[in-house]
Amino acid sequence: CPVKAISKDEYGIEHIDPAKCIYCGKCMKACPFGAIFEVSRVFDVLKLINRRRKIVAMVAPSILSQFDYPIEKVYGALKQIGFTDVVEVAYGAEETIRNEAEEFKERMAEGAPFMTTSCCSAYVQLVKKHIPELAKYVSTTGSPLFYTAKYVNEKYPDAFTVFIGPCASKRREGRDNPRVDFVWTFSELDAVFEGYEIDIESCESYIPSERGSRDAQGFAATGGVFEAVKNAVGDPTLQATVIQGIDKKTIAMLRGYAKTGKCPTKFIEIMSCEGGCIAGPCTFNENNLAKKKFESEIKNFDENKS
Repeated sequence: CPVKAISKDEYGIEHIDPAKCIYCGKCMKACPFGAIFEVSRVFDVLKLINRRRKIVAMVAPSILSQFDYPIEKVYGALKQIGFTDVVEVAYGAEETIRNEAEEFKERMAEGAPFMTTSCCSAYVQLVKKHIPELAKYVSTTGSPLFYTAKYVNEKYPDAFTVFIGPCASKRREGRDNPRVDFVWTFSELDAVFEGYEIDIESCESYIPSERGSRDAQGFAATGGVFEAVKNAVGDPTLQATVIQGIDKKTIAMLRGYAKTGKCPTKFIEIMSCEGGCIAGPCTFNENNLAKKKFESEIKNFDENKS
């Protein structure tokens, strides 16, 4: 654990300290026995669907990396499960891009030495619990999930919301957000597809009315947030320090930036997982395959937009 949140008691039993844990999920991936897990809310959601309650799936951009089918088929499979609607979290990322670009310009005009991103909830927890002196440099812009949940809550005020994503830290973010009712992981979604014997390939294609741009979809991979903000700022010369993976070295580096107020660049993108969200701890597609699938979907997205 990069933040030493796991310790053994006098009986040799290991415990996770919630005051230290940043929900990065590294322990979940590392445990060979699968002994570390979070409480699933899958059946709670399925019960609501069976009762014909309105329920909206908010799907993270990294879904593009997971299933070996066109994304429209995956969305169609979600509709077949019984979701009322599917909304891309990339749609909310558009608001994150706009606000973060404006905040960056304002901070630079005020003389701030640098600004860090705020969309990775594990990183936000890291700052809050272990590097509080860095907080003043962290963007105050909401995450894509924050803006998506706000939009869905306004469009469907009587519906339940389910965020579907790649990581453990979003469960925590979801619990802290009153507009998010449930959180599923991609691994759980895959299990539901299998349990319901849903043939994704034969599902009717579904294209959400709320879609994110290529830049917004790019949030799923390392460097994507910076590229989106750079494009919104309109400065092609803007450079960033891109940090992927939270470990002792990363933490020491960030503490140094906070202490000295100096950084090699004006912008820092930080992702808890190496490779970005497509390599999250609750994904099921192998990292290299996930990267290839994501790149393929982004290429298709570009071609369909042209």
